[in-house]
Amino acid sequence: MKIYGDVQSGNCLKVKFLAEHLNLKYEWVETDLLNGETRSEEFLLKNPFGQVPIVEFDDGRVIAQSNGILRFLARGTDLLPSDVFLQAKVDEWLFWEQYSHEPYIAVSMFQMFYLKKKKEERELWRVERGEKALDLLNQHLSNHDWLVGDKLTIADIALFAYTHRCYLGGFQLEERLSVRSWLNRCHEELKVNTDTIT
Repeated sequence: MKIYGDVQSGNCLKVKFLAEHLNLKYEWVETDLLNGETRSEEFLLKNPFGQVPIVEFDDGRVIAQSNGILRFLARGTDLLPSDVFLQAKVDEWLFWEQYSHEPYIAVSMFQMFYLKKKKEERELWRVERGEKALDLLNQHLSNHDWLVGDKLTIADIALFAYTHRCYLGGFQLEERLSVRSWLNRCHEELKVNTDTIT
């Protein structure tokens, strides 16, 4: 399969981390967001949403949306529990990540990393919601080693992708000890290679 993505995007890194953790064979196709590669006619034929990541299989079928890709690739593994209630709990975190975490953490990172804005130039309302998201994550992890159940799941991978580099958006984790411990556990489980990640 081919994974089209931008290595600086947490949404794309989720898929990369999962594929490597599961030892799936794939070709990474670096796709430049800022130069409009996701808006090309060729790309839009693969994904009318005009977004990365996407996964393209040998038979030409394509899946878009990072968390949908995670669910598909993780089926039949411990990363997506077989118990339907625990699956729903994983989904809770996947939906929360896209609605209450990523829009604030990731966009702040985009503004500072890509647009070269200073920390003080971030949108205050977005920063406040990002801080609340990190606080909620820290609160949950103060009583749990993992987001769902007693082992790593795709919920952890989804939240790990942007949280482990949230400093690029001006967010700090020094006082969020439970998040920091969880990030260390994720690093150990995923054996993440951050050499290519700024």
